[in-house]
Amino acid sequence: MAALNDLINQVEDKALRERLMQEAARLTKQKKFGLVFEEHIPECTPLYGIEIKRGSTVAKKAGAINDVYRVIKINSDEAECLRLASGEKETIVLSKLVPVAKFGEPIYPTLQPIDKVENAPDSDLWHTLIEADNYHALQLLEYLYPKQVDCIYIDPPYNTGARDWKYNNDYVDASDSYRHSKWLSMMQKRLKIAKRILNPNNSVLIVTIDEKEYLHLGCLLEEMFPEANIQMISSVISRKGAARTNEFTRVNEFIFFVMIGNCSIIPSDNAEYALEGESIHWQSYRRSSAMNVRTSRPRQFYPIYVDVRTNKIVEVGDAIAHDVDRFSVKQLPHCEAVFPVRDDGTEMLWGLTPNTCRNLVKKGYLKAARHTPNKPQLYVIQYLMSGTIRDIESGVIQVTGYAEDGSVLASNIETKKIMPRTQWNFDSHDARDFGTKILKNVIGELRFDFPKSLYAVHDCLLYFLADKKDALIVDFFAGSGTTLHAVNLLNTEDNGHRRSIMVTNNEVSYDEARRLTTQGFQPGDPEWEKLGIARYVTWPRTVCSIEGHDVNGNPLKGDYLANDADGNPIPMSQGFKANCEYFKLGFLDKDDVALGRQFKEILPLLWLKAGAIGKRPELCSEVPDMLILPENKFAVLISESSFMAFDEQLNAHPEIDTVFIVTDSEKAYREMISGLRAKHTYQLYRSYLDNFRINARR
Repeated sequence: MAALNDLINQVEDKALRERLMQEAARLTKQKKFGLVFEEHIPECTPLYGIEIKRGSTVAKKAGAINDVYRVIKINSDEAECLRLASGEKETIVLSKLVPVAKFGEPIYPTLQPIDKVENAPDSDLWHTLIEADNYHALQLLEYLYPKQVDCIYIDPPYNTGARDWKYNNDYVDASDSYRHSKWLSMMQKRLKIAKRILNPNNSVLIVTIDEKEYLHLGCLLEEMFPEANIQMISSVISRKGAARTNEFTRVNEFIFFVMIGNCSIIPSDNAEYALEGESIHWQSYRRSSAMNVRTSRPRQFYPIYVDVRTNKIVEVGDAIAHDVDRFSVKQLPHCEAVFPVRDDGTEMLWGLTPNTCRNLVKKGYLKAARHTPNKPQLYVIQYLMSGTIRDIESGVIQVTGYAEDGSVLASNIETKKIMPRTQWNFDSHDARDFGTKILKNVIGELRFDFPKSLYAVHDCLLYFLADKKDALIVDFFAGSGTTLHAVNLLNTEDNGHRRSIMVTNNEVSYDEARRLTTQGFQPGDPEWEKLGIARYVTWPRTVCSIEGHDVNGNPLKGDYLANDADGNPIPMSQGFKANCEYFKLGFLDKDDVALGRQFKEILPLLWLKAGAIGKRPELCSEVPDMLILPENKFAVLISESSFMAFDEQLNAHPEIDTVFIVTDSEKAYREMISGLRAKHTYQLYRSYLDNFRINARR
């Protein structure tokens, strides 16, 4: 609309201009079919921690973040500012301002360590929590892990109108006529980057949503991932339901699975699907599709001879040509010649060729199930499909004997792994009992509305990551931190080494923001920040679940609904053998970056880029000529003149598989890496601007 309005404003005829504006407004209010939405102007980014200087672009902390000013002059603790929208000058106290970057203006990020929890000192596995606007965090992750992520699980705001999310730094509520467009615009920008970090050969994107946006989300995913296999399931999250005014009581939500490349669903052994003791399933041997008529595959049209006295299959005849009358085939004493014929007389096909059919009969995998003398097909013929046969021959299904007709009698002797269904109705997925209550058990009070069931998230991950014990999982709407909790539980069950990266902002709720504002606090103040979701919910849950106690230090009560790799119950008080580091996405002044080598500030980025292996290294002294970090499996050459010594050090540490080389010369970089054994090498420019710049237009 912004571009259209600009064009309309160029019309000189006032009457025509007003008429065009009215028509444009009318069109924007019309109901639209399919995925048609307005791409809104992206929000500006507050750059807390950056010094305000003359010429800085700033906004008021308590105002609209897109209402920007240019600093003309600084006098002591005040700044003389020019409001860009109106051209008016205004003097504002510096403490009430924050530097901002408009969309497209480069931002130079750093990760500021906030805290860490270490409950597995012998493990090199470290999870990560990043406090940040997820749009900028995703851009950083694109540099760190392009095409490397195995799974993204997100639970975005459902856009119910309850003021539970922000756009352009303002809460979006039900009265906003553009809230669906804003939501789609917000999601599209983030999913574009998400797609670039997912492994294109084998990965999955999992998105939960309710009925308010599931249609829009479905269209968006189809548009953005045309090559993927996309499926949506319905999941019961509250059997009692949540009552709403003049609406059906809500008991479920929806989960989209976007399966990319060779990604496939792993069959489940969920107890709800247990088949132990059940008899095997026999399938109709006659093809049923309209395409499977006799003339399409003549080799699969042949007689099966059934003894009318015993119902036993005694012979399988040869295929007959499509122009041969089926009644002309040979007859056997006391037998009926059975062909695949529908009730309306249409000649169809058997499921397999004659030779394969004979082998099935020999092993007892084909039988005449029922006599149908009044129908064109005189017997119903059934067979065992390849998966069932494989389970019989591997011992998963036990043969208990043979029927009089020679067919096998068998049943399942263990829980059978089967494909999850499109309707999930599991007790363990109840959001109240296994979401809210678990969170309250950990944190000690209700600090977060509607957390996901721990086991619902666990199962979503399990269906795709059961055979990927080293998977990289990202959740950029981390909320209460359920995803990391579920990853730790999954690792405990199968001795996995899966790593999770969580991203969440530190926003407070709408009501909390109003209360804090009336008390004179602003975003960035300690009193405000300590109540934000990252510091008040996500991190406390992470620490407590890993260490096995609540926020007051009391051991967590109860056991998880799971067993460890040895088959033993998992007490919550046991915690998890896991480590996690908490960062805040900060910003570097571009002039400082250009002038100095800020290795202390970028070292966490290099650690993450190298796989976040081992305890994060810290630089406490002057920048050395090189960093050799075998415990982290990476090294950095800072001074080109030290390359020979650097190369010798690398040869002494073959475990190092990631190398960063600081040089502005592409030729020098290529020459230096030509003889290195490192699996991964990266060039770092001396100013680091081209390495870590985000927020650029795409």
